[in-house]
Amino acid sequence: MTKELSMSISSSLNAGVMGLNSNASRLSTISDNIANSSTYGYKRSVADFSSMVINGQASAYSAGGVTVNTFKDIQQTGSLINTGNSTDIAVGGRGLLPVTDGAGVNSLASERELMLLPTGSFYADESGNLRTQSGMFLLGWAVDSDGDIGTVSRNSGANLQPVNISASQYVASPTSRVDLGINLPADATLAGASGQPYDLPIEYFDNIGRAQTLSLSFAPNVPASGATNQWTVQVFDSATSDTTPIAELVMTFTDDVDEGGRIDTVAPATGTVYDEDTGIMTLSLPHGDVDVLVGEPGGTTGITQLSAPFSPTNVTKDGAPIGDLQSVEIDEKGFLQAVYNSGYRRALYQIPVGDVPNMNGLRAKDGQAFSVSAESGNLYLWDAATGPVGDVAGYSLMESTTDIAAELTDLIETQRAYSSNAKIVQTVDEMLQETTNLKR
Repeated sequence: MTKELSMSISSSLNAGVMGLNSNASRLSTISDNIANSSTYGYKRSVADFSSMVINGQASAYSAGGVTVNTFKDIQQTGSLINTGNSTDIAVGGRGLLPVTDGAGVNSLASERELMLLPTGSFYADESGNLRTQSGMFLLGWAVDSDGDIGTVSRNSGANLQPVNISASQYVASPTSRVDLGINLPADATLAGASGQPYDLPIEYFDNIGRAQTLSLSFAPNVPASGATNQWTVQVFDSATSDTTPIAELVMTFTDDVDEGGRIDTVAPATGTVYDEDTGIMTLSLPHGDVDVLVGEPGGTTGITQLSAPFSPTNVTKDGAPIGDLQSVEIDEKGFLQAVYNSGYRRALYQIPVGDVPNMNGLRAKDGQAFSVSAESGNLYLWDAATGPVGDVAGYSLMESTTDIAAELTDLIETQRAYSSNAKIVQTVDEMLQETTNLKR
């Protein structure tokens, strides 16, 4: 009987000591949470208590005590706040941004440590790499001139590159497309008209950012009687010293009741490429081919011939002169865009959003970063705002998930629980002393 009593009292002492240790661990998580309540991207630490059971005799209960498991509640997301910095980036929902440390910037992708970050205030360092003050470098997939990333691995960081904007300080965007929204006066093709051509200069940009001029000459074909509804179009390029046209078309317009004023036929001269299905004339300029939309037969776009003045009211083109990098911005799809003082924008990188099956299984690192572990499951890199992941927000940072009021409440509970477990240890000590006295 005395032996069973001693064992029960001893188990109570062990349970009390375990309670002290467990509540000390909980106190550590609370203190960490409160200390990081203003840390952007901080994920709250949680202490999870579990009871332990020791199977003893029915006549004597043995206290099993308690054990504690601590983890980061990574799947919980904080509120986003707006900032004035375009490279303050956060994920609005589930998912994390891929980053690496300083050693990984110049390493091979296979040797680079891939980490994940919920938010970051990035800036360009002396080499042009986007990094945080804590030394986390943003990773992304490079975008080509057509805005594509090509075929990339989404289960690893094999194709990810450090985001660098130094090579984008200056850029020229050559013109590749011109749309002609022009009305030619129908009366100019009537017998007795002057036959005077109408000239239209169109500025374009070559591959090194220089402004050049395409000069279009629209000459009406005037008959001896009636009307021809026909024009000869010649194109001259200021980038060449040759005074001969680089392209020539003969355009005939219909005067039918239903389709009056629309293109009837287009006859390209030798060496001029025209596609009647698209209505595009392709010009071979020194910096490359340029597509010029003149209109397809019977179409409603491009050049028309109506009884109205010569009206080049809707002539548009792409391209831009040499531009100086003004800023970089990220859109909700994760495309990091360079913005130039010429008004031109182009995508540099696509920033994916990483996700794992068990977010809380990620291994915590310094600087609010996390790495993949066996408990988290395999990484998958999603396009932002697709699948289970949220969009990417620029000019934004994610606040800490710490709730100060809840932490202070937990602090009071922990203090009471710790004091109570200490009281158990004190009580058991007194009872053991009494038991010892009984043996005398």
